[in-house]
Amino acid sequence: MTPSARFAQIRDKVRAGVPLDLEDGVFLYRSPDLLALGALANEERERRHGDRTFFNINFHINPTNVCVADCKFCSFARLEPGMPQAYTMDLEQVQAKFLERQHQPVTEIHIVNGLHPGVGFDYYKDCLRVLKQVRPDIHLKAYTAVEIHFFAERYGMTYEQVLRELIDAGLDSMPGGGAEIFAARARRKLCRDKADAGQWLEVHRTAHRLGLRTNCTMLYGTVETLEERVDHMLRLRDLQDETGGFQTFIPLAFHPDGNSLGKLPGPTGVDDLRTYAVARLMLHNIEHIKAYWIMIGLKTAQIALSFGVDDLDGTVQEEKIYHMAGAETPQAMTRAELVRLIREAGRTAVERDTLYNVRWIDDGAPLDDIRIAASVPYSGHAPVSAPARGLPIVH
Repeated sequence: MTPSARFAQIRDKVRAGVPLDLEDGVFLYRSPDLLALGALANEERERRHGDRTFFNINFHINPTNVCVADCKFCSFARLEPGMPQAYTMDLEQVQAKFLERQHQPVTEIHIVNGLHPGVGFDYYKDCLRVLKQVRPDIHLKAYTAVEIHFFAERYGMTYEQVLRELIDAGLDSMPGGGAEIFAARARRKLCRDKADAGQWLEVHRTAHRLGLRTNCTMLYGTVETLEERVDHMLRLRDLQDETGGFQTFIPLAFHPDGNSLGKLPGPTGVDDLRTYAVARLMLHNIEHIKAYWIMIGLKTAQIALSFGVDDLDGTVQEEKIYHMAGAETPQAMTRAELVRLIREAGRTAVERDTLYNVRWIDDGAPLDDIRIAASVPYSGHAPVSAPARGLPIVH
């Protein structure tokens, strides 16, 4: 069968709603016609979302980068306290990060840590509580499945016990990090000393059963094969068939600076676009595909909006993990800048909350008006005046 005939066969399956298999995904990765692949992924994207492109107003807090895991691709973690660039915030510092942004219309805080062996489980719960003290309605998307697994092993708990205590402390949803690549062969080379694929999936299965929505990811561009990438997507798809709890899939491009894999070149722009397109076509049961502009750059992120992507993440602010690995993108984007990127890609910007409830749809107003609107101080909950659960309030 010629490549064009094979592609037409896959196109017919997509249009008929038939799930693609491993061989289909690998063929799409190797298909020479990138533009035809992008067009098919865009067709599926527009069938679901039209020209809408989602973003939110969020920022990141990474309370500690001390981590017992020695992931070969990681430039963020430090193995021990006291090492150069190692840090652990106290609760006042965590809360102060939010207090600094009270004038912004932030709806989500994204929290990821290293696996710190020297702090108790209360530290992680209290990080959530002090942020909820500032604004009880803020959405806390916190702690990867790798962290949940670490807490369970470290503190002698089940995944359900860990998650229930975190939910009680303020956890609203979970990010998708730590999945890396599920294949055991690649995982032994990349991250042998943290949660394996089965454990990562079980944490998310448990979270979904408890009513938490979560994201899912895949790290690409290291030692994995194309077959292993597609297998990774299929395992996510299988869990989504079971639980329906994944909101969005985020391919994460490897950055080579400052880690043990620095001799690898990292993925090209073509690989980025192909991965987004293949993901949109393979993951028929995951509604959103997100391009994390921090990792792939603003220009590639714009192009990805025609290769299956419908979400650009958000304003982010103070991203550390990928900038420590050499990312040259800005550490933050304003609402107006994101809207401009989306407009210039021929799409309609839609501000969402973490759970994809629509907060605002671009009506074409001048960007200066959007910038002014984004600078209006938040008028909702003020910081509470009395400590909750005995925690200190920072004024």
